[in-house]
Amino acid sequence: MLRIAVPNKGSLSGPASAMLHEAGYQQRKESKELVLVDPENEVEFFYLRPRDIAIYVSSGKLDIGITGRDLLLDSEADAEEILPLGFARSTFRYATKPGTATGVTEFGGMTVATSYEGIVARHLADHGVDASVVHLDGAVETAIELGVAQIIADVVETGTSLRNAGLEVIGEPIMTSEAVVIRRTGSDAAEPKVQQFLRRLQGVLVARTYVMMDYDCRAEHLEQAVALTPGLESPTVSPLHNEGWVAVRAMVPAKEAQRIMDDLYQLGARAILTTAIHACRL
Repeated sequence: MLRIAVPNKGSLSGPASAMLHEAGYQQRKESKELVLVDPENEVEFFYLRPRDIAIYVSSGKLDIGITGRDLLLDSEADAEEILPLGFARSTFRYATKPGTATGVTEFGGMTVATSYEGIVARHLADHGVDASVVHLDGAVETAIELGVAQIIADVVETGTSLRNAGLEVIGEPIMTSEAVVIRRTGSDAAEPKVQQFLRRLQGVLVARTYVMMDYDCRAEHLEQAVALTPGLESPTVSPLHNEGWVAVRAMVPAKEAQRIMDDLYQLGARAILTTAIHACRL
């Protein structure tokens, strides 16, 4: 069986299980379940702390895992990213009290508090900055107030919690992160079970990104209509019973669907419909 690590809690857990369910895999019904066997799909899921997943995968005990890019890089495990999943996106940045510094090059001699010691240490080294790094688990905003550090490095979404703590974001982002599928570095990327798993997840990503659009248009306007809805390969075009009319079907980006419908209507297309895609293979 393919052995897969899945986050057991936190912001990665729910979306990861939801995506796996959409991809046709069984998922646990109780949060206390640590292992779930899906015999129909020949997969065994292990629910682990997100921070530990890269370590387990790098050891070779598990074939692949889902974790955050930030957690993968911070672990320094012998594992690599093979597929970004598009959820749990975040930006990792420095913050401090106003007037302390404006960027990483001014951190010399200071202390940086963070939950991601590996990432920060490498980032400081890459910029030739001699600063200390202290590891804290969560609530790093209080480190400055308590005098543990002059700078913090943490995940920033809206910045509200930082502003509430009297801090401001400084410098350029350290990195951006999202959920990713990982494997042990150098493992067989062509292994059939792994490839099938990746195809299923890619199918979910496409299904979430695109909708199917159907519409009728005059044959003389077909080329202009097809230019608006080129599809992935080419749209499907069928003649209608009424002479001079054709039916067109194509996949279009979901975020552009309303604009495309407006443009098609202006072109004379009618009976314009969009439907969700639940699964696909490209």
